[in-house]
Amino acid sequence: MSSKNDRIEPISGLDATFLYGETPSSPMHVGAVAIIEGSIAFDTFKAIIASRLHQIPKLRKRLLYVPMSIDYPYWVDDPYFDLDLHVHHIALPKPGGWQELRNAASRIFSESMDQTRPLWSFTFVEGIDEVAQVPKGSVAIISKIHHVAIDGMEGAGLLSLIFDFSPEVQPIPAPRPWKPAPLPNELTLMWKSSLSFAKNPLKVPKLLGETLTATLKSGFLSRAQKTAPPTSPFSAPPTPFNGIIAARRKWSSVILSLDRVKAIKTIMGTTLNDVVLAICAGGIRRYLDEKGKLPIKPLVAMVPISTRGQGDGHGSNQISSMLVQLATHISDPVQRLEVIQENTIRGKTYNGAIGAKTLSAMAEAVPFGVANQAARLYSRFHLAEFHNPVFNVTISNVPGPQFPLYINGHKLISISGTAPLFDGLGLIISVFSYNGLLTISPTADVNSMPDVGTFSRFLREAANELEAAVLERGKRQPAAEDTPKPKATKQQPESAPFFAELKQFLKDYPESAEKTGRGVFQFDVTGDTPAYWKIDLNSTPGKLSKTKATQPDVTFSIADKHLVRIATGKSDVQTAFIQGRLKVNGDYDRAMKMAGMLGKFMKVRKK
Repeated sequence: MSSKNDRIEPISGLDATFLYGETPSSPMHVGAVAIIEGSIAFDTFKAIIASRLHQIPKLRKRLLYVPMSIDYPYWVDDPYFDLDLHVHHIALPKPGGWQELRNAASRIFSESMDQTRPLWSFTFVEGIDEVAQVPKGSVAIISKIHHVAIDGMEGAGLLSLIFDFSPEVQPIPAPRPWKPAPLPNELTLMWKSSLSFAKNPLKVPKLLGETLTATLKSGFLSRAQKTAPPTSPFSAPPTPFNGIIAARRKWSSVILSLDRVKAIKTIMGTTLNDVVLAICAGGIRRYLDEKGKLPIKPLVAMVPISTRGQGDGHGSNQISSMLVQLATHISDPVQRLEVIQENTIRGKTYNGAIGAKTLSAMAEAVPFGVANQAARLYSRFHLAEFHNPVFNVTISNVPGPQFPLYINGHKLISISGTAPLFDGLGLIISVFSYNGLLTISPTADVNSMPDVGTFSRFLREAANELEAAVLERGKRQPAAEDTPKPKATKQQPESAPFFAELKQFLKDYPESAEKTGRGVFQFDVTGDTPAYWKIDLNSTPGKLSKTKATQPDVTFSIADKHLVRIATGKSDVQTAFIQGRLKVNGDYDRAMKMAGMLGKFMKVRKK
C-alpha cells in the first residue's frame, strides 16, 4: 500500500507554463462540446461520472503551492472533493438551436477555474431542439479541464469516462470507495522539493549538453541536405489575431466528412494533417482578405506534437511543437497545400534532429519563481504589442475513435474542442476526428475575432474549394499507406502468450463461439515483430491459428505493446477501442460480440 507522501505528485516544467501563464483574460483550460442523440436524465449522467471517477485519479486532486515558490506546485488529494461542484445542469433558451449552443459554450469557456478545487467540470445541456441533423430534445456535454492536468492526446482518453462502445444500456455500478490522503503541511512540501533537487542536481547542465548536440546535428542537416531552415519564432507577420486579448471567448465549429478530407490526402500524396492545415489556411486567407488585412508574408501556425513514448504513462503534459508557414500568400488552393506539405516536412526534419523531448524539457530549466513572475509581467505590461508575433495561430489536430460511442444507449453524434488563448494569440483552431467526421473548431476572444461564425463559414468554403480544385486537377499518387510493409521477422511478439491462452479458452468454453456468433475474425498485431492470428468460430469449439485469413468478417488491428497492456491488466478492450488503439474493419455488430467474448476471457484469466 502506498504511503501518504506517495500521493503527492509534482507538476512538470511544461505543466507549469500553462499554470503560470493564466491571467483573468487567459484561462488555461482545454474543453469540448459533445452532442448526444436523444435525451438522457441528468441524474443518470451524474451517476455514470461518479461510477468512473476512479479511472482518472487526477480528477479528485487539487494543486498545492510550495512556500515561497521554491518549486513547482504539487498535485494532492482534495479531501473536500464534491462532485456537485464539478457537474452542472443548464437548459438552452428557445429555440435551442446551434447559435444558442454556441453562445452557451462561449460563456462557459470564458470562465476561469477555481484552483482551490480539482480543475475540471462537465456542464449537462438540455433543450437542443433546432440543430440540423440532431433529433429534437437531444443533449450536449460541455467539458473543461485545465491544461496543467492533461494534454490533447491524453485528453482523448477522457472519452472513456463518459462513453461506451456498446449501444446496450448497462447497469451503473456504485462508486468505488475513496479515502483521500490529508493535505500535506508546508514542511512536507519543502522536504519533497529538496528530494527532487537531490535526485537530479545536474538537470540543467545535462539539458544544455543535449541541446548543443542537437543543434550541431541540425546544422549538419542543413548543410548536407541543402535544406532551408525551418520557420523561426518572431518571423510571423502582424495580424488582428495577435494583440492583447479580452476575457470573453467566441467559439464555433465546422463539421466535415473525414472520408472526403482523406480523399484529398490520397490524391495529393500528403498527410491528413497537411490537408487540415491547408483548409485552415484557406479560411484564414478569406477572412483577412475580406477585411483588407491579409499580410504579404505568409502566416505562421504553431502545430503541437505529442512526445508520448511507448513507456510513457498518464499524468503530466508531454507535448512539443513545430512552426509551419501556412502559405496564405498563395491564392491557388492546390499550390497552397503543396507548399504547406514542404514546410511541414522541413519542420519535422528539424524537430527530429533537435528532439521534441529536448525542446519540451527546456521548460524544466527555468527557475520556478522567475517563470511565474515573467508570465505575469508579460501580461501586465502588454509586452505582446512590442514585438512581432511568435506565431499567428495554433492549429491542434487530435485523432479520435473511428467508430460510434454511446452513453446509456444514446449515440455520440459529434465532438468539438477548444484550447487556451493568451496575449499575442487570439485565435486557436482545435481539430478532432470521430466516427467518420472531422470537426474544425475555432476559439477566439471577442477583440481578435468577434464574428467567429463568419470565419467558420469561410473554413467550410475553403474545404469545398480545395476539394474541387484537387478533383479537377486529378493528380493521383500512391498514398503513404500503399507503400510495401517490411516483412515480419520469425521472432514471436510479446503478446503471443495472450493468444495461446485464448486458444485454450475456446476449448474450455465451447459455448463462447455460439454466443459470439459464427464468423472469421482476424487479429493483425503490429510492431517490431508483427503477427497474424485467425479465430474461426464457424464450428464449435472455435479454432485459433497463427495465420492470415483470406476473407475475414472482421479485422482487428492493434500494436503489440498495446495488446500487452490489455493482457497484463494495465488497460482493457473498451479503453483501447475508445482511444483508437484497437482498430476495427468489417462487420461492426460481430466486432462488438467478439469484444464481449474477449471481456469474458479476461475475467476468466483473472480467476
